[in-house]
Amino acid sequence: MSPNPICNKSSKRNLRVKAALLVLTGLLAVLSGCSGSKAADPSTDAASGNASGQLHKMTVMLDWYPNAVHSFLYAAQEKGYFAEEGLEVVLQMPADSNDALKLAAAGKVDLALSYQPQVLMARSEEIPVVSVAALVRHPLNHLLVPADSGIKSPKELAGKTAGYSSIPLYEAMLRTMVEHDGGDPQSITMVDVGFDLIPAITAGRVDAIIGGFINHEQLILDKENHPVTSIDPTAFGVPDYYELVLVAGEQGLQESKDYYSKFMNAARKGQQFVQDHPEEALDILLAHEDSTAPLDPQIESQSLDILLPLMDAGDEPFGYQTAESWNRVADWLSGSGLLSGETESDEAFFNL
Repeated sequence: MSPNPICNKSSKRNLRVKAALLVLTGLLAVLSGCSGSKAADPSTDAASGNASGQLHKMTVMLDWYPNAVHSFLYAAQEKGYFAEEGLEVVLQMPADSNDALKLAAAGKVDLALSYQPQVLMARSEEIPVVSVAALVRHPLNHLLVPADSGIKSPKELAGKTAGYSSIPLYEAMLRTMVEHDGGDPQSITMVDVGFDLIPAITAGRVDAIIGGFINHEQLILDKENHPVTSIDPTAFGVPDYYELVLVAGEQGLQESKDYYSKFMNAARKGQQFVQDHPEEALDILLAHEDSTAPLDPQIESQSLDILLPLMDAGDEPFGYQTAESWNRVADWLSGSGLLSGETESDEAFFNL
């Protein structure tokens, strides 16, 4: 059992969390329209809602538009696993992915999908969020270079240009990789290309990109006849972090832990269904594609093939997290100058 970040807080930490919540609630009042429902009062729900047969509503903010990595959620919804646990789950796309953790911290959504490093960075800024499940257990974000470039390792980017997607974490990852490989990080020109990772590399504006995922950008590039070679950051000094995690606000988790446990029970059934019936699970996902971001069935099928092994916790239940992983990632972030304050890594996660 992992350390309990909810019950073992110091008085000082409690005061900081309460202050942060007050600030977040005020700042995010204007964002209340992002949530389909207000955070539920579990005492009221237990007294009236569930007792009368009504389902307890939970809102989940996705990290992006619906795609293969979310298949377990749509399967759990479609197959009635959430309903079996007494839950009505509403899945929402983010208006801005940067808002997800703040919305969870302030109770505007019950759960949000995010990334392990971002959880630690948010906590260092006194945003009280806790990871309750590791969904993708290894990095999907790899260094991508054109297959015909001859580049085999990070240090060979010396004197070249690398594009990244506006996130300082990705810049830090590449610099760690180059230094670990015996190269000089300062010899590489870093270019912020925003969300234009694919055009940047196909047009030859950069010699490599970081921030592209092996289950998305790499597959698209291959399909468009721009094959790339992926270089795993964990082979070059970056800790093996959880790419995707499920996050709750500290206060919401403390007040409604039973509901979150029920959610994970259903989520595990959903993931098992995806593993056992991947084609049917993809059909369910495709039926829920967003009109603003249509899905390519071939890409999503290939993506799921990549994802399933990376989501497997082995002998542990789906979503299980280890203190060792959180400690390693926190140490690396701190050493890379990406944490703005004290961060207790063992308080950043909780296994349901």
